[in-house]
Amino acid sequence: MQIQNNISLKPYNTFGIDVKAKHFTSISSIDSLIDVLSSNLYPNKLILGGGSNMLLTKDIDALVIHINIKGISIISETEDHVIVKANAGEIWHEFVLWCLKHDFGGIENLSLIPGNVGTAPIQNIGAYGVEIKDTFVSCEALNLETKNIETFTNEGCNFGYRQSIFKQEAKGKYIIYNVTFKLSKKNHELHTGYGAIMSELETQNITQPTIQDVSKAVIAIRQSKLPDPKQIGNSGSFFKNPVISITKYNLLKENFPEIPGYVISNTDIKVPAGWLIEKAGFKGKRFENYGVHNKQALVLVNYGGASGTDILNLSKLIQKTIQQLFDISIEAEVNIL
Repeated sequence: MQIQNNISLKPYNTFGIDVKAKHFTSISSIDSLIDVLSSNLYPNKLILGGGSNMLLTKDIDALVIHINIKGISIISETEDHVIVKANAGEIWHEFVLWCLKHDFGGIENLSLIPGNVGTAPIQNIGAYGVEIKDTFVSCEALNLETKNIETFTNEGCNFGYRQSIFKQEAKGKYIIYNVTFKLSKKNHELHTGYGAIMSELETQNITQPTIQDVSKAVIAIRQSKLPDPKQIGNSGSFFKNPVISITKYNLLKENFPEIPGYVISNTDIKVPAGWLIEKAGFKGKRFENYGVHNKQALVLVNYGGASGTDILNLSKLIQKTIQQLFDISIEAEVNIL
């Protein structure tokens, strides 16, 4: 176990915020992880995965443990399906590409989502009509108190919209070690009706798409709307889409007839937070070296040199404005440290 001191975390978070970790170590095995967590030399510890869903607002006075456990394996397969296990340190998009290379279907709509496999179940990542829960079988997670490995089934994870048990009652109590998926080997069920996937396929003159075609379409759409974190610091969608009552939605339509909404139950409607933010005038708005992306209002960006506090204050301003204009509370999807 190699411990480094006063290490910049700029390369380890997609916002590119330059804060320092008092101590830092990168872990590549479960045994090493248990050893470092069991050490009493560093009482304060912070777990860091892909750094794609966090906003760092100050230096970290703790031992930052970077989870870098790699490995993908086929556990079992039938004629129709395959069970694949991926370790927490695998980059999510590279795992998707690995599955596509083997013609394993089910997660192609989740292409190009930033982050690592180990953090994907925590917020039940989703895009273009598909969520991780749709193919998720189970995950193994290290109990931080007992240092034992526990298995969480799909049902046991209590998945919801950008939610799981790991963001609720089990928050901060476990580190996900690996994730197991059930994917299709043939007769893939394609999800092309959400967003602009179908029109993108039509643009490419594809009438009988494969899972690889769907992935390429998703990548093209995301690249046209979302900034590459390697070029402009960001964490993807900063806010969740709020869910409001149908009654409240109908009242809003009186003042905002064009407000979009997606019925999710007999009583509730999901409203796109991006539309609310754009309507409030924030889309493309820049404050010195940070702001709101000009193509996607959900994305807050660091143009270079901004602090985490800058981004945080902007997010609070947006939340306050949305509350005043629409009487809607929007929550941050990003974890703020």
